[in-house]
Order: sequence, then structure tokens, then C-alpha cells
Amino acid sequence: MYLYETHCHTTPVSRCSHASVAETLEYYHRAKYDGVFITNHFLDGNIGIDASASYREKLDFFFSDYRNGVELGKKIGIKVFCGAELSFDETDFLIFGLPQKWYYDHPECVELPKSKLLPQLMASGALVVQAHPFREASYIDHIRLFPRCVHAVETYNACNCDFFNEMAKHYAESYRLLPFAGSDNHSAGNNQFYGGMMAETPIFDEADFVRKVLKKEMRLFRRVNGEDAIAL
Repeated sequence: MYLYETHCHTTPVSRCSHASVAETLEYYHRAKYDGVFITNHFLDGNIGIDASASYREKLDFFFSDYRNGVELGKKIGIKVFCGAELSFDETDFLIFGLPQKWYYDHPECVELPKSKLLPQLMASGALVVQAHPFREASYIDHIRLFPRCVHAVETYNACNCDFFNEMAKHYAESYRLLPFAGSDNHSAGNNQFYGGMMAETPIFDEADFVRKVLKKEMRLFRRVNGEDAIAL
């Protein structure tokens, strides 16, 4: 099986990350993953650039870790894919499959309400996943759900406790949304638990990943660090 990390943050783009692109990719290469989606916080979230920067400057910075990752991945032998984590007052969404040009051509995406933006992203070909929807934390004021604006729900988030993940699973099943898994990794190999998506055939690019997820050709997995992946 081919293993893919689908929810991963790197520094300096994500302020909350403690691991560089190099540290992150080297860990996943050692752990025998086939690929990593770098899903740093977008311009509406915890991004590590001054608010006074222009929209294009912010986008260039946002994509910089991914672009560096692609070059490093070629050298060490691991595929690197692009994703994004969009936010609305700490309610988060993983976005896959949009070309970089889409973001440059749509500066309004930062200001649009998520109830309008997410369907637009879906219509443009993106896979939209609500991340860790039932997480409770001091920085989260309250839980918000967008069942009509997403394809999938992160039913296994490796940073969540079992209760939060079980609630997400119940929610996805009730609304017939696709299940999804990721690590929400901020520190390369310094975690106990990991999660992601696996497939019997390799992923060629982001569009191929979107197709495979929507066709239910991928399976969720979890890992304890240093051990083999377990299908969920």
C-alpha cells in the first residue's frame, strides 16, 4: 500500500509549526511514506507573514514551503503535494486539488464567507474536507459545522482524542459525508500518533488524489510512531 500524509504544517509558513520542510520530509521518507501533502495555514489563518504584506506577497510566502518541498522531495525520493488549511475563527478546512494560479486569480477568497467560498472551491474542482470538526480547545470559541459545503470530514485526526474523532465519525455517517484521516503534524517525527490516506496504486498529482478520494479508492489509516500503518 502507498501511504500519504494529508495534514501537515511546516515552519516558517505556519506559525504554529515546530518543524522545517526538510525535517518533515526526512521523517516521512524514513517512515516509508510515498508522499506528503503540505497543508499550511492559509492567509486567513495562522500564517507567519506580516499582515501589511500584499496579497501576492502573502501567496508567494504561503507557497514557498511547498515549492521548497518539491525540490527537496526529488532529492531524497518522496513526493510532495500541495494543499491548504483555510480557517474561519478556528474552524478549519483542508483544500486539495486547486492549481496555484487559482489562488492568485481569486483574491476575494480571503474575504468571502466560508458558506459562499467552500461551494465555489468545490465547483472549481477542489476536494473540501472539514478538519477536526469536534475539537475542543481554549483557542476554539465554539464548534461550527458546514455539512452542505464539504465533501468529507476528518474522522481521524491524530492530534485529537478518541471522543472528538468518534463524534466526527458519527457526524460524517449521519450526513453521508466521506471519512478522511490526517496527522495534523506540526513537529515532524516528534509525535506518538499519525494518520493519513493509503491506496493500492500511487498518486500522480493532486487531481488524481481528489479523484481517488471521491471514488472511495483510498482508505484511512492510523500509525503509532515506529510501527506499521493500520487501516481504519
